[in-house]
Amino acid sequence: MKYYVVDAFAEKVFEGNPAGVCIMNDWISDEIMQKIAIENNLSETAFAVKEEKIYRLRWFTPGGEINLCGHATLATAYVILNFVENQVESVQFDTLSGVLTVNKIGDLYELDFPVVSSEKLPVTEQMIEALGVVPTEAYLNRDLVLVLESEKAVKNADPDFSKLEKLPEGLGVCITAKGNDCDFVSRGFFPKLKVNEDPVTGSLHCCLIPFWSERLEKREMVAKQLSNRGGTLYCKLEGTRVRMAGKAALYSIADLHIGY
Repeated sequence: MKYYVVDAFAEKVFEGNPAGVCIMNDWISDEIMQKIAIENNLSETAFAVKEEKIYRLRWFTPGGEINLCGHATLATAYVILNFVENQVESVQFDTLSGVLTVNKIGDLYELDFPVVSSEKLPVTEQMIEALGVVPTEAYLNRDLVLVLESEKAVKNADPDFSKLEKLPEGLGVCITAKGNDCDFVSRGFFPKLKVNEDPVTGSLHCCLIPFWSERLEKREMVAKQLSNRGGTLYCKLEGTRVRMAGKAALYSIADLHIGY
């Protein structure tokens, strides 16, 4: 079957977050999808099948299936809108997180995702030891979100991934701060999913957008994820929904040869 690799939230190739995309006619087994994700060794491989008028979409990391992934949704929309159904400007996905919509607006792909709320936690010694820096605040949703004092602190953080993996709170760990030349910055770590640092993480922004919107008193913001590859997200808060837009760049189209 056809296999695409797309750099999402990227101005050009080798930026943003690469995702594998497989658009299939019929579903294959969960076991084979997991093996493909492990073989690809990207933070995410997306699998989609059109069921009537909507695509069913699933996301697999090398460590297992997850319930929400932004960059792989953007990458899947890029493939569908450019290679599968290039006469349309919008695509909907039925997912574990409900129905998600991606709209093509010029050269941007805008994701419409649900807001993710967080509860405040005390900062623990285990968090400080794993991160190597003292957060000012801690919050928990699916992931653990740690607020740092500055963009510089986020950029220079050098966490111990083996200790992050042992934190009892959260699937992933996000660090964030107010930005210098943008509204806010972040980094995302997912050692529990065999992904030490994720280059650009759309799903984290489902909680970061409402968090920073309240603090900055803004509904439209520009965010940057400060991984080595880097990525830019154009964000909006609209009630119980968040919109995040970014560009995408095609890296490869290949054929997968799988006996199943």
